[in-house]
This record gives sequence, structure tokens and C-alpha cells, in this order.
Amino acid sequence: MSAEIVNLRQRRKRQARQDAEAQAAENRARHGRTKAEREHEALEAQRARRAHAATKLTEPDA
Repeated sequence: MSAEIVNLRQRRKRQARQDAEAQAAENRARHGRTKAEREHEALEAQRARRAHAATKLTEPDA
């Protein structure tokens, strides 16, 4: 009937790492975007810039 010997410092560090990973996973789910989403947003921004530039009026040559 011997109890398992546990190093408390290692146990605290292991628990801290698990807590940090859980927090990171929550943040990724809340704030993360996939590569496809980022590329789509970049394409939309580029398309909007081109559309805006195409409608600019040019200054008449003096």
C-alpha cells in the first residue's frame, strides 16, 4: 500500500501548460481565421482598391 510519489513542482508546471494550451485553443477559436479566409479578405480589399481607383477623376492638364 504505497502512495505514488509526485513532484509538486513538476505537477504545477504541467497543470500550467495544460491551462495555457486550453486558453490558446479558446483564443484560436474566437479570433483565428483560416488561410482561405485571410486570402479572400485580401482579394476583396484589392478588388475594392481597384474599383475605387477606376472611378477617380483625373486632374485636367494645365
